[in-house]
Amino acid sequence: MKISAKNQLKGKVKSIVSGAVNSEIVIELPGGAVITSIITKGSEQELGLKVGMTAYAVIKASNVLIGVD
Repeated sequence: MKISAKNQLKGKVKSIVSGAVNSEIVIELPGGAVITSIITKGSEQELGLKVGMTAYAVIKASNVLIGVD
Protein backbone atom coordinates (compact mmCIF):
# COMPACT_ATOMS: atom_id res chain seq x y z
CA MET A 1 0.00 0.00 0.00
CA LYS A 2 1.47 3.35 -1.04
CA ILE A 3 -0.35 6.54 -0.11
CA SER A 4 0.63 10.17 0.26
CA ALA A 5 -0.62 10.63 3.83
CA LYS A 6 2.27 10.73 6.28
CA ASN A 7 0.26 9.94 9.42
CA GLN A 8 -0.24 6.18 9.20
CA LEU A 9 -0.89 4.64 12.60
CA LYS A 10 -0.76 0.84 12.75
CA GLY A 11 -2.88 -0.94 15.34
CA LYS A 12 -5.45 -3.65 15.98
CA VAL A 13 -9.18 -3.36 15.41
CA LYS A 14 -10.60 -3.26 18.94
CA SER A 15 -14.31 -2.96 18.11
CA ILE A 16 -16.75 -2.53 15.27
CA VAL A 17 -20.26 -1.15 15.68
CA SER A 18 -22.19 -1.49 12.44
CA GLY A 19 -25.22 0.68 11.81
CA ALA A 20 -27.65 0.81 8.91
CA VAL A 21 -25.36 3.08 6.86
CA ASN A 22 -22.14 3.72 8.80
CA SER A 23 -19.79 1.72 11.00
CA GLU A 24 -17.75 2.91 13.98
CA ILE A 25 -14.28 1.39 13.91
CA VAL A 26 -12.01 1.59 16.96
CA ILE A 27 -8.31 0.89 16.42
CA GLU A 28 -6.05 0.38 19.44
CA LEU A 29 -2.49 1.59 18.93
CA PRO A 30 0.60 0.17 20.63
CA GLY A 31 0.65 1.69 24.11
CA GLY A 32 -3.12 1.60 24.47
CA ALA A 33 -4.25 4.82 22.78
CA VAL A 34 -7.33 4.41 20.58
CA ILE A 35 -8.47 6.07 17.36
CA THR A 36 -12.15 5.97 16.39
CA SER A 37 -13.34 6.44 12.82
CA ILE A 38 -16.78 6.47 11.23
CA ILE A 39 -16.75 4.88 7.77
CA THR A 40 -19.50 3.62 5.51
CA LYS A 41 -20.76 0.12 6.12
CA GLY A 42 -19.82 -0.65 2.51
CA SER A 43 -16.21 0.34 3.22
CA GLU A 44 -16.15 -1.83 6.33
CA GLN A 45 -17.30 -4.81 4.28
CA GLU A 46 -14.97 -4.05 1.34
CA LEU A 47 -11.96 -3.88 3.68
CA GLY A 48 -13.04 -7.10 5.41
CA LEU A 49 -12.58 -5.54 8.83
CA LYS A 50 -12.74 -7.94 11.79
CA VAL A 51 -12.00 -7.43 15.48
CA GLY A 52 -8.38 -8.36 16.23
CA MET A 53 -6.98 -7.80 12.76
CA THR A 54 -4.22 -5.32 11.99
CA ALA A 55 -5.37 -2.08 10.38
CA TYR A 56 -4.07 1.43 9.81
CA ALA A 57 -5.60 4.73 10.86
CA VAL A 58 -4.56 7.08 8.06
CA ILE A 59 -4.86 10.77 8.85
CA LYS A 60 -4.50 13.44 6.19
CA ALA A 61 -5.65 16.91 7.08
CA SER A 62 -4.46 20.40 6.39
CA ASN A 63 -6.00 21.65 9.65
CA VAL A 64 -6.04 20.30 13.19
CA LEU A 65 -8.53 22.06 15.43
CA ILE A 66 -8.00 22.45 19.17
CA GLY A 67 -10.63 23.71 21.63
CA VAL A 68 -10.77 24.48 25.32
CA ASP A 69 -13.50 25.40 27.83
